[in-house]
Amino acid sequence: MGVNKDSSFLEGVNRMLDQAAETLDLPPGLAGQIKACNAVYQVSFSVGFRGGYQIFRGWCALHSTHRLPTKGGMRYSPSVNQEEVEALAALMTYKCALVNVPFGGSKTGLCIDPRDYDAHQLERITRRFARELAQKGFISPSTNVPAPDMGTSSREMAWIADTYRNLFPHDVNAIACVTGKPPTQSGITGRTEATGRGVQYGLREFFRYPEDVKKAGLEGGLNGKTAIVQGLGKVGYHAAKFLQAEDGVRIVAIIEHDGAVLSENGLCVEAVKDYIQEKGGLAGYPDAKFIKEGNAVLEAECDILIPAALGGQITSENAGRIRARIVAEAANGPTTYEANEILKERGTVIIPDVYLNAGGVIVSYFEWIRNISHIRFGRMGRRFEENKGLLTIEAIEATTGQAVPEKIREQLIYGAQEIDLVRSGLDDSMRLAYEEIRELHSERENVTDLRTAAFAVAIEKIARAHLEMGV
Repeated sequence: MGVNKDSSFLEGVNRMLDQAAETLDLPPGLAGQIKACNAVYQVSFSVGFRGGYQIFRGWCALHSTHRLPTKGGMRYSPSVNQEEVEALAALMTYKCALVNVPFGGSKTGLCIDPRDYDAHQLERITRRFARELAQKGFISPSTNVPAPDMGTSSREMAWIADTYRNLFPHDVNAIACVTGKPPTQSGITGRTEATGRGVQYGLREFFRYPEDVKKAGLEGGLNGKTAIVQGLGKVGYHAAKFLQAEDGVRIVAIIEHDGAVLSENGLCVEAVKDYIQEKGGLAGYPDAKFIKEGNAVLEAECDILIPAALGGQITSENAGRIRARIVAEAANGPTTYEANEILKERGTVIIPDVYLNAGGVIVSYFEWIRNISHIRFGRMGRRFEENKGLLTIEAIEATTGQAVPEKIREQLIYGAQEIDLVRSGLDDSMRLAYEEIRELHSERENVTDLRTAAFAVAIEKIARAHLEMGV
């Protein structure tokens, strides 16, 4: 089967939803209501520079408003189009429901290659785009809250927040109009690495269940497992870094835009990242084998394949040659619908994107709460925890007549900081979501894989919201 036979991203998401909905007892038409995109706004605007004017086109899709605000990333890419934005918005709806984040799903995209512009030009473009969206109600702390995505970062979010505050100076919650801001601009610590950290926590949760690991033809924990990572951007870099440093995963290959590097002994993620930043690619990286046709390395043997780059990387054309035991989808839509069916038939375990890369929206939710409540997490409780720990130590020493060892003393008197609470909340969210997925998967014979189970869990929650509202 050729790659041209595969469904588009939007078609694939909708077919996966339909497949999951068939396993549920829903009222007629409700699945169609859940699937439908509520609103799409297309905007064209001009920015004057380089001795003339340049026209830019962008989209904002609000997929579901059963919960408000809607939430989704803002993507800058020359390949952005309306269908992709709608697909990503739909995926965000299901993702938020699955991990119990009370947002609807949205996505914003601007058809632009950010590498073609300097920082000053990008700021002017971003501010104009934000103004166009905000004036039509497509950016607001209460209606739609964008976050960084491909091609954007905390820098762009700070520009958008400032633009919104200037437009609506009397909105006390204006700073909550976007998330993923720099910590110095009311952002939250831990947001930059949140999606990659969520991938790590999701894989940890999967490996906590020996029966699930056995289905993948593996045994034991993460330590010593081999992994191939496609894409060393924000998500892939942090996922690979944490899995290597904290869980003992051996990164045997890294795939980037200009090729791939392989080493059976394992690659140092930090060293590879530094090399890419210095050289602009992987070619010439020392102490590893370089392969020009990088995507061919997706088919190399490993325990865990982590596609963390663009969508549509595993298709019907190459799915039959994927040798990884587990495909851990760190990117949005890396596996087409047809490839998903092929991998399922071959017994490959897929940990789906709708679950595994939800770390970003979970921590964005924490940032939004922080902004709405106007208080830093941990501010009121940290010293209280420290004092309580000191009293515990005094009680132990008074009772036993012996001093508490210094290492234990430090742990008992430690008061949680914001980053500790963010990581704890992210870990808890990923754990609870996976428990719901595997519970439904194990209880229902007609749910044969984790993706269908994840979609089914999300659909049930969204359906319940619609039925309770009487819509």
